[in-house]
Amino acid sequence: MSRVARYGRAVAREGSADELAERLLAAADDLAGDPGCELYLVNREADKPNVIWVTELWHSEEDLAAALEKIRGSKDVEAVLGLVEDYQMIELDLLGGKGPGTSAD
Repeated sequence: MSRVARYGRAVAREGSADELAERLLAAADDLAGDPGCELYLVNREADKPNVIWVTELWHSEEDLAAALEKIRGSKDVEAVLGLVEDYQMIELDLLGGKGPGTSAD
């Protein structure tokens, strides 16, 4: 089983960046009890207040899929998408380093 690492990059619609960040931080709070989610960080790009990044680390593809299935079609997801002008998900291959998921189970 290999961990899943991803970056999400959202460009908020004009005037919506703060609400977008708040909603993504609420999503992070909702994931606090999900053992499959090892990391979910919400960041604002320096000098670009409308660009919000999410850094994710999941225990497995199955854990990520289960979490996505729980929120698929929800009003929360719909609300977030309504705040976004452009969204990009960047899938990563975790090679190692310091932090969760960097050593064998």
